[in-house]
Amino acid sequence: MAKYIKQEMNNLDGSEKRRQFYRMKIERNISMDEFIDEICHPGSGLSRGTVIQVLTMTADRLARTMAQGHSVSIEGIGTFKPKLGVIKEREAEHEEEENPNFNARSIEVNNINYRADKELIQKTNRLCELSRGGVSRIHKSPYSQEQRIERALLFLQEHPFLCIRDYMAINQMKRTSAALELQRLSSDPTSGLTIEGRGSHRVYVKREKE
Repeated sequence: MAKYIKQEMNNLDGSEKRRQFYRMKIERNISMDEFIDEICHPGSGLSRGTVIQVLTMTADRLARTMAQGHSVSIEGIGTFKPKLGVIKEREAEHEEEENPNFNARSIEVNNINYRADKELIQKTNRLCELSRGGVSRIHKSPYSQEQRIERALLFLQEHPFLCIRDYMAINQMKRTSAALELQRLSSDPTSGLTIEGRGSHRVYVKREKE
């Protein structure tokens, strides 16, 4: 029987009201060998060798088909679609407008987007019997938002920039909360913080007074 956990966390607007959502408690990850054993249960009529061959060929053919510019839909499982991104070593070059050296070799497939088939979602839901697994509370920072901003600005007096992990450390916050708050503060001209860079090179610096 699967268990669900109620997750509680503070609102990022500084209010006392807590946000709540639910997630399934993942007991452990099932390895490919164990998954194959599940498929080759007694009475299935399938051999391990056959299943391994089919899974291996499916993964290989998925890669080859997406590499040719296609998305792939497998009924009952979902749709796979390749995602492109700029190679990290070429990100700075990409920012330069009309750079003649920037070409297709500067772009790569860096992820695969997956959208589950509705049938898979519905079948999982029908087979799932849930029980309560407890409550998980994300404790808020001991500092108020004003204090967190002040601590960030003090940090920037001694350092050229501020990363998410720095904001987490100085304000005792979880990564998600720190990232969302920094994103919101950087778009607020009154916060004293702004963003420099993009992607994995994005950092936060002191906003210059206009």
